[in-house]
Amino acid sequence: MEYFSIYSFYRFTKIKNKKIIKKKLDIYLKNKLIKGTILLADEGINASIAGDEKLLNEILIFIKKILNIRKINNKINYVDFLPFNKIKVRLKKEIVSLGLENLNISTSKASYISPSDWDKIIMNDDFKVIDVRNIYEIKIGNFINTLNPNTENFREFPKKIKEFDFSKNDKIAMYCTGGIRCEKAAAFLYSSGFKNIYQLEGGILNYLEYKKKSNTPSTWKGDCFVFDDRVAVDKNLTIGKYSQCYGCRRPITEKEILSKYYLKGVFCPFCYKNKSKSKIARSQERQNQIEKAKKTKTFNPFIKIKKTYSL
Repeated sequence: MEYFSIYSFYRFTKIKNKKIIKKKLDIYLKNKLIKGTILLADEGINASIAGDEKLLNEILIFIKKILNIRKINNKINYVDFLPFNKIKVRLKKEIVSLGLENLNISTSKASYISPSDWDKIIMNDDFKVIDVRNIYEIKIGNFINTLNPNTENFREFPKKIKEFDFSKNDKIAMYCTGGIRCEKAAAFLYSSGFKNIYQLEGGILNYLEYKKKSNTPSTWKGDCFVFDDRVAVDKNLTIGKYSQCYGCRRPITEKEILSKYYLKGVFCPFCYKNKSKSKIARSQERQNQIEKAKKTKTFNPFIKIKKTYSL
């Protein structure tokens, strides 16, 4: 079987001309079979894109050239379909939203802990280990012996971290999906006076990749939520057992799909109370168009493109 590649990468670097960079990327990506999202902000770039590996490598070279950088933090996974509906290059205030200005990421980095050493940290009582992800992500999978800040979104992290009442001298270790949220959280913690900050290098995905290759026991339990149509991956980095509500993007189980509060493409038990009549109507119309396209076998951007041919 042939596979598409998923490249997930980020780099904190000052971008002074993000509108010009966006135009260059829009032109370069036009008519290429690449799907996903690229975020550009003054503080850097964050992206998750999928396609043929040769094309993705060429895009990475192009991005490094226009941003005038040599290195970029990239993780690779493989799938037999494109897990995104279209390609988007978006301008943002932040490439990962914490809602705080003037954080110096480049000079406030946490000390990296390699996946090979992470389990020792998990079991070491000298460390306070925090899951920087959101509630719904932690619910379906996490490391043992770790703290949950109970955030609905990353912007709540600065407020929620105060509830732990840590000492400024405590050793704080953090982890997230791919590492980018930990980079931002570390800058905030340093700015707040904390002195000993650590993070899992490359995040959960890098850890799972290491464990898969080394075939060694893992302290990870459950699935890892990912921000594409795979929804989640298991410890072997293959597609997990969850579906997704396209009303709120949360992972949902087969039991939740059977709930009277689930309507495909519209809402689920987690979000049905928050949906206005107008939002429900728009979502329902969108889902009707998708179903109609499937029946008539006409193209729509939500049809999964399978890797059954050479590009």
